[in-house]
Amino acid sequence: MKAEYTITVYTENQVGLLNRIAIIFSRRKINIESLNVSPSEAEGIHRFTVVINETEDVVRKLCRQIEKQVEVLKAYFNTNEEIIWQEMALYKVSTDEVAEKLKVERLLREYGARAVVIRKDYTIFETTGHREETDRLVEVLAPYGLIEFVRSARVAIIKASKGFHEKLKEFEAVEPAEELIENEFLDKADQVFTM
Repeated sequence: MKAEYTITVYTENQVGLLNRIAIIFSRRKINIESLNVSPSEAEGIHRFTVVINETEDVVRKLCRQIEKQVEVLKAYFNTNEEIIWQEMALYKVSTDEVAEKLKVERLLREYGARAVVIRKDYTIFETTGHREETDRLVEVLAPYGLIEFVRSARVAIIKASKGFHEKLKEFEAVEPAEELIENEFLDKADQVFTM
């Protein structure tokens, strides 16, 4: 059964990687609902947050495929219950409408919105929350002259994660592999050809 999954991918910051990861989704005809790329808590490591609706089996295979990219360090997938997530939204409303109606101000406070720009012709409000919350505020503001609306991609933190920098420390603590021992057959072949 399909469900909403959040895929978190830790990568090196390389040109073209976003395109290669997007191709993995498009080849499988998987629609990306939300995509966010940002630096992570580990220096030099970036974090992709991708939201899709798919079956767990498909998501598991997708993560394995993403991890095959050279620059990808690790890919995780989680359900909404396993993460803390938010989206930010901006709403542009006619300043005249907002100024005249105290009801709008009360509604904005109820939804945790705050004014970020107040101009003579328009006011922009900002709020964060889940998609359903930001959509409800769109419905509330529509009768008061909602001019424009935009919502950001999801940002998410995995509840059970200790942070990727801890994983990196674990990788670094592992003993390095022994020196490569050259193949005796190749050594003998080299000797034959050099004679």
